Amino acid sequence: MFAVYAAEPNPDKPLDALRVGERPHPEVPDGWVAVSVRAGSLNMHDLWTLRGVGIKPEQFPMILGCDGAGVLADGSEVVVHGVLGDASVYGDETLDPKRTLLTEKYQGTFADTVIVPARNVLPKPAGLSFSEAACMGTAWLTAYRMLFTKSGLRPGQTMLVQGASGGVSTALVALGKAAGMRVWVTGRTEEKRALATQLGAHATFESGARLPERVDAVFETVGKATWAHSMKSVRPGGTIVVSGATSGPDPSADLQRLFFMQVRVLGSMMGTRDELAGLLEFCQLAGVRPQIGAELPMTDAADGFGQMLAGETAGKIVFTR
Repeated sequence: MFAVYAAEPNPDKPLDALRVGERPHPEVPDGWVAVSVRAGSLNMHDLWTLRGVGIKPEQFPMILGCDGAGVLADGSEVVVHGVLGDASVYGDETLDPKRTLLTEKYQGTFADTVIVPARNVLPKPAGLSFSEAACMGTAWLTAYRMLFTKSGLRPGQTMLVQGASGGVSTALVALGKAAGMRVWVTGRTEEKRALATQLGAHATFESGARLPERVDAVFETVGKATWAHSMKSVRPGGTIVVSGATSGPDPSADLQRLFFMQVRVLGSMMGTRDELAGLLEFCQLAGVRPQIGAELPMTDAADGFGQMLAGETAGKIVFTR
């Protein structure tokens, strides 16, 4: 079958490991289902896989794609939940020590067919296209959990999103606006800040700029480059929710400010099947839709990966079949 895959790990030149071609058609174990993929969205996790992060060398070749949407054998339209873990024991599959994401142990969604456990597919809302639904399982689910499960924010409070144009950031802006938060965003360029305004941000600022006042919660996916600003921008007793560190994982912790201001720092990772169901229902009810910056056939996947590597995103990059 057709697939977009990583042939081997390449830490320095990840795109050199990218292949577009044929892979064996998967067998379907008991309790699993085959999804004929219609669309899958690109995530930073896919670039990390090309670099060999979070995956053992012997697991290559690995089909890429953490999330997607497609059709079951009976014609049902579904959204794929990319976290594979034991929710029956831990209640939250993201807390299962043995949990994994698609592309870490099991083959991903950038292919004609992906196989997942039966519990890892949810009905696709009729109001979402396949491309829109393909954005839900990773970036949008991550944003939903950060905002509604972790942050403790209430409508009317102020949130700061560090970074204006990535998949999680654009989802946070759209979800926060729909939920009644005052949404502030930082961005490196005028174009990225304009995108945040277009998505509903109430105010935008240059990266590192002094804010008019401290915020109730900061949402971090950038890491080292923005951490000092996040610590200075959150109010006493406020919260910083972290789900990524694209610019580096090792900033100064600024522990004196942390304890003196009694700041809460919370880690957040993807989300549960139930949270994905809630996200899909919220989007249906509120009319919220993902910002898709580029939609490409899977045969042109290298172009999308190049855009992400260069930081030229304006929302989600989606590949279609």
